[in-house]
Amino acid sequence: MTLSVAVQMDPIETINVAGDSTFALMLEAQARGHRLQHYLARSLSAESGRVRAPMRPLTVSRDPASHFAWLAAAQSVDLAEDSDVVLMRQDPPFDMGYITATHLLEMVSDRTLVVNDPREVRNAPEKLFVLRYPDLMPPTLVTRSLDEAMAFRNRHGAVVVKPLYGNAGVAVFLIDKTDGNLPALVELFGSVWNEPFMVQAFLPDVAKGDKRIVLVDGVATGAINRLPKSGEIRSNLAAGGSAQATDLSPREAEICARIGPDLRDRGLIFVGIDVIAGYLTEINVTSPTGIVAIDRFNGTNTPGLIWDAIERRVAARA
Repeated sequence: MTLSVAVQMDPIETINVAGDSTFALMLEAQARGHRLQHYLARSLSAESGRVRAPMRPLTVSRDPASHFAWLAAAQSVDLAEDSDVVLMRQDPPFDMGYITATHLLEMVSDRTLVVNDPREVRNAPEKLFVLRYPDLMPPTLVTRSLDEAMAFRNRHGAVVVKPLYGNAGVAVFLIDKTDGNLPALVELFGSVWNEPFMVQAFLPDVAKGDKRIVLVDGVATGAINRLPKSGEIRSNLAAGGSAQATDLSPREAEICARIGPDLRDRGLIFVGIDVIAGYLTEINVTSPTGIVAIDRFNGTNTPGLIWDAIERRVAARA
């Protein structure tokens, strides 16, 4: 099976080939004989029910000094007619541009497999989708109210405050029980974002790591433990955290078994969840990462598992 694969991502010139999950997926697709084309989400257009984008065919290489080569000039491509698979892999923020891209890709998803399913990506922002599983989460509040945030902190002690649509650990704050900055922080969040913010009970065991677990078509395939750097609570690799090898605990396996069938049924093929001290904190579906580090530690081929799942779904449509 040879597939035409359209990769909707950030400029390929800017990526870090040593750790980029999208690039790992492109390498695996190329190794299987699939044809790759690259385009930017902002290039999508729609007219008379057809969705198009100017795309450039390319090859990719593990050589960081020359990690891609264009094969031809950009040409307008009809995503429904000329692409078998679209990888929706642009980085957040999950803003109106991102949401608009999901609407446009939804128009072709009955004929072209979009990974992850654009309708479900739109309906499953990281910090809101997870609220469907309250018994798996730490105590959590979503609000714009200072009074509610103060009362929540009085009940639970130190809290972490973060924006609903943030990413990579940006604007995540630890506020202890006596910290007088909570009112000012709520005021700041209200002036910067129109949306409510999230308040979670602080889990001190984050110092032991924040586990990123990857699920492929609803099945856990590997994990890394991300450790915050000294003086930090954020363990995101983009915020300076470091990765170490790990296995799943029985509790983490239970979490994956609970949410896995729901992810599979929604067409969320590649998902990364975050677990701290046995509590589910996020379900990442927009542009999950971590597979390169997982494979480096475990000697596995997670991109291969993802492409196995994609190819099965494409074959089932035929």
